Parts: sequence; structure tokens; C-alpha cells
Amino acid sequence: MRILLTGATGFIGSAVLKLAVSQNHEVAALVRPGKTLSATRLLAGTLERAPWNEIAAFGPEVCIHTAWITTPGIYLDSLENERLEEWSELFIRKAVVGGVGRVVALGTCIEYKMTGEILSEEMTPLAPATTYARCKDSLRRKLDQAARVDCFSFSWARVFYPYGPGEHPARLASSAIDKIRRGETLELKNRDSVKDYIFIDDLAAAILAVATGDAHGAINLATGVGVSVGEVVRTIAELLGRPELIRETTPAVPDPFSFVVADVRRLLALGWQPRVTLRGGLQQLIQSQKR
Repeated sequence: MRILLTGATGFIGSAVLKLAVSQNHEVAALVRPGKTLSATRLLAGTLERAPWNEIAAFGPEVCIHTAWITTPGIYLDSLENERLEEWSELFIRKAVVGGVGRVVALGTCIEYKMTGEILSEEMTPLAPATTYARCKDSLRRKLDQAARVDCFSFSWARVFYPYGPGEHPARLASSAIDKIRRGETLELKNRDSVKDYIFIDDLAAAILAVATGDAHGAINLATGVGVSVGEVVRTIAELLGRPELIRETTPAVPDPFSFVVADVRRLLALGWQPRVTLRGGLQQLIQSQKR
């Protein structure tokens, strides 16, 4: 399969690229001028200014769109989300005109209304409450309508909580690893918040399963298993041999996303299964950051 990949140098995109190449897919990666990647065809450009002649020469069958702002502490309310929504729509529409027959774009679990129950593509209402989630959902609606009019296959892959080697150092697991290694005490303010964590390699496999499958519309990319923030951090401390560094804040700080766990039946129907346990994934993350 010939894949046009955006965001190939990012946390998720780089994992998709690595796995796609290992599976013998042909990949053309759109990267900013000056960036380098191995084992793939590079297309120097941006969503706004893409090298369309080179893309046409490659002749992609599928576009996997992972490019977006995801910097912790910034991305949720950044105005760049609005620009990315506009550029993404125009880029994908032009890619379809150029012959792309299937589009897989990444959404987010926080498009959902937080109900305290399992989040279902078909049953759970949407209520995006941040600029990031609103722009993602707006793009989904625009592409869904375009797919109906222009007759291309479209999947909206809602990513839950990825973790693993290559993640931003400010993310939960990496931040905890760094602090514990420095001997700092960790206070678990949101210890009871339950999230659906998915190891980055499993997420990449899920994205490719969607890209090569026939699912249409929204599909959750997660494990279907909820794990508390406290369990994640305590596991890290145990693996590093410093469980005494964990302290629990009483009472816990309220979290607007206190239970974010996916219904994954649509994903499992594609033949995908998670392969990495939470403990195994955290061990890999720790090893990748070994000093």
C-alpha cells in the first residue's frame, strides 16, 4: 500500500512510519524542509504548502493524517488548532482530488462528553470543551461531509492516552520517571482518575489496521481497559525501586476527565489486539530513557 503520511516526525507519526516500513508499505512522509528521516521517501513541505507535484508522482492510495499540535500545557487552547483545522481540510481535499481513495485522520477521546461510563462511537454524545477538541471535531464533520460528496473512504481515529518511548518529557509517565530518578517525592493529586492508556507500538498497529481495513466513520483507538493515574505512577516507582517516593494528596484534586475509557469493539473487529501490558510498556519507556 502506498501511504501519504503527515506528522511523520511526531510521537505517533514516527511510530506509524516505523511499523509501516517494517510491513513493506511504501511511505511518503510530508516533513518540514530540513528534517531528515531514514527508510522512506521525504516530501519537503507543510500542510499549507505541500509539494503536490511530488505527491502526485508518488501516487498515494491512503493518507494517514497525524500532524497536529500536541505540546503538553499548550495544545489544548492554542490558536494553532484553528489554523491546523483549516490547513488539514484543504490538504486532505486536495489529496483526494489527486487520487487518494482512503483517509485516516486522528481525532481525540476528549471530543466525547464525559459521562463516567465507557465511551462509545455510536452511543456517547460529543461535547468538545477545549479548542483542541473543538477543532478536531469540526474537522471530522467537514471531512465526513466531504467523503459523502466526493466518494472517498474516511475513518476518524479517536486516540485515547498513548505512552511510550519518544513521548514528550512533560507527559505523565516520562515526568514521573524523571522525578523519581532525581529522588523527588511525587504527590498524586489525580490518583483516582482512570484513563485508557495505549502503548505507542500498539497504537501504531491500530492506526495501520484502520488504514488497511474497511471501517468507516469514528473508531476508538484504545485498549478498553481503564487504569488509574495512581497505578501508573506507583508502577513506575516500583520498577525504579523507589516506591517510598509516592505521596497521595488528601483529598484528591478534581479532574474533569476523571473516567476516560473506550468501547473498542469496532477496533477489535478489525483483528487488532493490544500486545503490550501497562507494566511492560512502562518498562520499555524506562529503558528508553536509561541514563
